Amino acid sequence: MYAIIADSGRQFKVQEGQELEIDYRDIPQGEEVTFDKVLTVSGDEGVKIGVPSVAGATVTAEVLGPTKGPKLFVRKFRRRKNSRRRTGHRQILTKVRISKINAG
Repeated sequence: MYAIIADSGRQFKVQEGQELEIDYRDIPQGEEVTFDKVLTVSGDEGVKIGVPSVAGATVTAEVLGPTKGPKLFVRKFRRRKNSRRRTGHRQILTKVRISKINAG
């Protein structure tokens, strides 16, 4: 069984027990997050495709805590000016584990 959910402008294909990194939310560890925007659900009865989302379908996930994404380097360069700059950035993410997919 799998589902395709939309969160923060991105789409994720999820299954029960899968760990996923989503955009940061200030939610304590151990709490639950519910995703209501479920685009597709696949189960025993077949595949349900929503227009634009499946009515009554939800995905519940348990928050594992905040984490950091990969280090990204931003380089700025101005030619012929001896000007170079390099800065780094790590995005804060929230790690969740998918606990239940409700087909609705």
